[in-house]
Amino acid sequence: MGSSILHVVVFIVFSTISNIVGASSSLKQSDHLPLLNQSLSPLFVFGDSTVDPGNNNYIFTVAKCNFPPYGRDFPNHVPTGRFSNGRLVTDFIASYIGVKENIPPYLDQSLSLEELTTGVSFASGGSGYDPLTSPSIGGVITIERQLQYFREFKARLEEGMGRETMQRVVSNAVFLVSSGTNDLNAYFGTPSLRRQQYTLPAYRHFLLHLVQNFLQGLMEEGAQRIGVVGLPPIGCLPTVITWDSQSPIYERKCLNAYSVAAREYNQMLQDRLRTMRPRFHKLAYIEIYKPLEDMVQNPTKFGFDEVNKGCCGSGLFEYSVLCNPKSIVCSDASKYLFWDAVHPTQAAYYYIFNTARPTIDDFFKT
Repeated sequence: MGSSILHVVVFIVFSTISNIVGASSSLKQSDHLPLLNQSLSPLFVFGDSTVDPGNNNYIFTVAKCNFPPYGRDFPNHVPTGRFSNGRLVTDFIASYIGVKENIPPYLDQSLSLEELTTGVSFASGGSGYDPLTSPSIGGVITIERQLQYFREFKARLEEGMGRETMQRVVSNAVFLVSSGTNDLNAYFGTPSLRRQQYTLPAYRHFLLHLVQNFLQGLMEEGAQRIGVVGLPPIGCLPTVITWDSQSPIYERKCLNAYSVAAREYNQMLQDRLRTMRPRFHKLAYIEIYKPLEDMVQNPTKFGFDEVNKGCCGSGLFEYSVLCNPKSIVCSDASKYLFWDAVHPTQAAYYYIFNTARPTIDDFFKT
């Protein structure tokens, strides 16, 4: 596998498939969904590029997207650092529960304490559970460093608002964790130190040990409601198809070997979470594999015309700096599952959000 797919990250949140057909790319910031409850549980997010609203803007890394055409359909057409043409699933969740329109990046120093207490993302595009993954992708924020930032946030909140307020914010919060896809793709990449150290089954066990350690760290910091996202069928990502298909131009189809590796990891992850569940108020596995596979195999069911290519550039391999102001982009991103060769469009994210509503309702209900 070429080094270009080492950055592959897709965060998809699904619970059950509902009978909706796609979503318009003209979603407005003023679109509000019913408030679930009046307690307004904060939302804290950890993970990779599909839940990074712009933290990478503030660090030295090539894994950035704070330039056009990214953000083309975001309110005011601003390239915020989100790896999409518009809003992310976590933004729609924030609107739905009524805490804010969009989840901001923690590293934005202009944010007030009040803004931080209602929801923030610590995620960094290109990160993984494996500490070797982030350096291989270009100096992004490791997930352990994200946890350190959360500890820093707690200290700031305690200093500014008092210990009781800090503890109440954390205990009421919902935590979403999306990571692991970059790790598996880095393992398959060339060269790969981890592949020299571990067989694929052994590496999956190694990753699960890191997952458990991270969740334990969140619990020690007061987290009680955590949603952990599984891996997508990575063999269906446009950039993977491009770099590893025998005929990537004329016969674009999912690569089964890569997707099977992700599916087997997901089963092991569910088993591990099941053993940990008694220690948490709520600890949920968020299924993404089967729903995303269904979207790829049945595009018209979801309102898509194209699911094997991205909207930006040729759609075969462009993402991050390769999807830039000089790139040609499709006229209607809502007809595409992928915005670039890795990340979903706003329309796809909105559909994903709607299919995740049962899980969201369960997490945020009083």
